[in-house]
Formats: sequence, structure tokens, C-alpha cells
Amino acid sequence: MPRRPRKTLALSLLAAACLGAGGGAVAYATLSDGGTVVKQVTVQRSEPIASSSAPLSVNQIYRRAYRGVVEITVTTNGAAPPFGSGSQKAQGSGWVYDSSGHIVTNEHVVDGASSISVRFWNGKTYSASVEGTDKSTDLAVIKVDAPSTELRPLTVGDSADLQVGDGVIAIGSPFGLEETVTSGIVSALHRAIQAPNGFTINDSVQTDAAINHGNSGGPLLNAQGQVVGVNAQIRSDSGGNEGVGFSIPSNTVRSIATQLISTGKAVHAYLGVSIDATASTARIASVKPATPAAGAGLKAGDVVTAVDGKTISSGDDLTRAIDSHKPGDTITLKYRRVGSEHTVELKLATRPS
Repeated sequence: MPRRPRKTLALSLLAAACLGAGGGAVAYATLSDGGTVVKQVTVQRSEPIASSSAPLSVNQIYRRAYRGVVEITVTTNGAAPPFGSGSQKAQGSGWVYDSSGHIVTNEHVVDGASSISVRFWNGKTYSASVEGTDKSTDLAVIKVDAPSTELRPLTVGDSADLQVGDGVIAIGSPFGLEETVTSGIVSALHRAIQAPNGFTINDSVQTDAAINHGNSGGPLLNAQGQVVGVNAQIRSDSGGNEGVGFSIPSNTVRSIATQLISTGKAVHAYLGVSIDATASTARIASVKPATPAAGAGLKAGDVVTAVDGKTISSGDDLTRAIDSHKPGDTITLKYRRVGSEHTVELKLATRPS
């Protein structure tokens, strides 16, 4: 049986390395003759959530969380034969956000979907619709048409509490193998990864827990079984897991999901500059026309040194400072031009899609 096409997002971190979408969404079929046969076994029971905050074993975390993790199958419309293959199916992961049926996943998992179905731990499948998406953070919320008895929301933790070396586990459907659990540690914090629309996702969590195609949108959980990230990307030369995966931090997820559920969209503050990636400072490479930066007189070569009195030492610092504001907020920005210090006040705009 031929494999269905994988839905991936090609991103780059370094010239010699490629970031594949996260697991990107994937469809996986039975292996051909001679291949390994994988048998799916449904877990029939789970344990109650413990009141203790002591670290849990991987088994304990899995048994408390697996019923809140889902497999998402997306149908997209392609060109009609003979010029194309017609509709195509792809798969990814997600998790139950609340008891109203909202499910969090990656934007690139549901991008272009004409229909969506959600498969729960017990094999039951229900249709879902897109509640809202945000390309700037690669997050999406879909709403499933399922009875309340099927909805087991996961607890969202505080990603700011994570430390390098903390144990974490990932649950999802790599290659369509639902309810797969992998474990590892937090390898690094505050990584910057690229969103589908080219903007930066700050403070991402790097982990060596195995993440492969199809894990996209699934949860990364801490030692208390709380969601601390949404698995989104891998860095890989081979296209498979090489121990370098990235998750969108839960604090970003909480903020964006709240907006998507409330209004169907998320808004971000916008300055209107690009930063010189070769510089160790926040040196401006270019200024977009008709933006707050252009209106304030900022120019290429200027080095931003502070925002609202807080020191800016790098491009990532500047991005975080702008992201901490809302469109319409007024900020005081300090910059250096040819050895002279300047201060300007400007009103942030809304980031374009």
C-alpha cells in the first residue's frame, strides 16, 4: 500500500541544517511486504491525578495524560485529475484544551484543511472545525464535535518554571502511530525558531525527547504531567529525529489560545524592522515603509539599546520586548546612530499576517 503524502514545513536554522515541521503532520500506511508490522493496543484504564507535586514516572505521566491527546486527520483539496491527485490526507497530533471541545495543535497541521477529524484514545472519531489559527506562533485551535464524556483536558503548566535538565515527555502520533510516548530532558531554553510566516517564535523549548513527523501539535509534558509546550519542529539532516526538537512554550500557547477561542484570531505588536542576523547587537538591517519604525525615523544601521528603560543587547531581546506589548501600546525606544544616542517615542502597530 503506498504511503499518503506527508505534510511538512521546511525551515532552516543553519546553512547546513534543515528544520522539518515537527514533527510535521503526516499520513502513514501499512508497510509493504517484508516490513515491520506494528500492532496498536488501546489502553483500557487510567489512574486518578495525584495531588502531590513530586516528580512522576514516565508511565504515571502517560497514564494521566494519554486520554487528552488526540490524532488529527486533515483532508486538503488538491488539483483534480489528470493534473493532480485530488484530495489528500495528512495527520498530526493535538490535545484537549478545555471541556468545551477546544483542541490545540499546530497551524501547519490544519493549514488548508477542507475537513478535519479527531481520533480519541478509545478509537472514536469525531469531526472538527477550525476555531482560529496564528501563523506567527504556528498555533491553532480547533473545536471537536464530541460528547463531554470524551473530553479530558490537560493541565497547562508554566513554561517559565522549566530549567535545563528537567525531565519531559512527548505524546503524539509519529508516522500515524497514535499514543506514542517518548521521554528526554529540556536540552535548552529560550531558543528562537521560525514561524510559517517567517516571524520569530521566541523562548521555544529544546528537547532531546524523540519528535518525528506526526508529533506536530502534540504536548510536551513536565514531570508533574502538565503541558509545558506544543511540539512543532525538529532540526535534522536526515528528516528524522536526531535528538533536537523544539516546542512552543506553554505560556505562549495559553495567551494565543485564549485569543483564538475568544475572537478567532491573535494579534501581535509590530515595530517594522528586520535585525542584522550577523550582528551581536540589535542592529537594524532594514526598516519597512509605513511602519512605526519608519514614522519614528529609524534607519538601517541604527542599534537599538533599550525599550522602556530595559537594556536591549540582541535582536532576540528586541523581539521579546516588542512581543510583550499589544498593538497600540506606546513605547520609548533608545538607539545609537554613528556613536550618538537618540530616544524616540512611538506607537506599535498590528503585525501583518
